Amino acid sequence: MKYEFTYDERLGIELPVLHVEWDALTEAEQSRLLHDWERIRGRIPDRIMQLERSIVDKQNRLNGEDDFPASCRLNTEIAELASCITDLHLWFRADQDVSVKGHY
Repeated sequence: MKYEFTYDERLGIELPVLHVEWDALTEAEQSRLLHDWERIRGRIPDRIMQLERSIVDKQNRLNGEDDFPASCRLNTEIAELASCITDLHLWFRADQDVSVKGHY
């Protein structure tokens, strides 16, 4: 297998993994990979909205939290979710060819 898509638990989507250089793929393989990636890429906005809802929920909980360690934990969780959103934006905005070649 020259490439595959593996599920990234942190981001909640599958990401392309090339086992050979991009240029070693045939034109048909490149086309199939990009087609599959576009299908996955199309779900990124929904995943971002899901994470944003989680952030809002945690922020609301944080507003009423009096326990300092619990507040720190919520802040850490919010920061991690925000980091995931940033990474998803990068994957979403990357040019098709560049996103596959540039990350693997």
